[in-house]
Amino acid sequence: QGRPVESGGGSVQAGDSLRLSCTASKYTNTWSTYSMAWFRQAEGKEREGVASVEPDGTTHYADSLKGRFTISKIAVNTLNLQMNNLQPDDTATYYCAADWGLYGTLSLQTSRYNNWGQGTRVTVTD
Repeated sequence: QGRPVESGGGSVQAGDSLRLSCTASKYTNTWSTYSMAWFRQAEGKEREGVASVEPDGTTHYADSLKGRFTISKIAVNTLNLQMNNLQPDDTATYYCAADWGLYGTLSLQTSRYNNWGQGTRVTVTD
């Protein structure tokens, strides 16, 4: 059913904004049943959940990122992450993931997902 493919990473300065996109490499109807999410992994740290969206559009965010990051599903198989007021601590590789049957807090748990993208790097400098 295809894999997530991320795009939009880059190097920015503190206070800048960036938008990441994730699209399925191959569209199938299965994607309409998937929860999709963004995770990030900084060097030397564990991968952590950033934000997720359930099939019905319900969103969830890591508490520390609420207000700065916005997740949106703009098509059945396309997910965006708008990141505002970026800070050096946001430097990480950002991954898109998708899977079936993940709701609530489960949708932000790394171990629950089986379909992962390759990641896109975001670097924020002072």
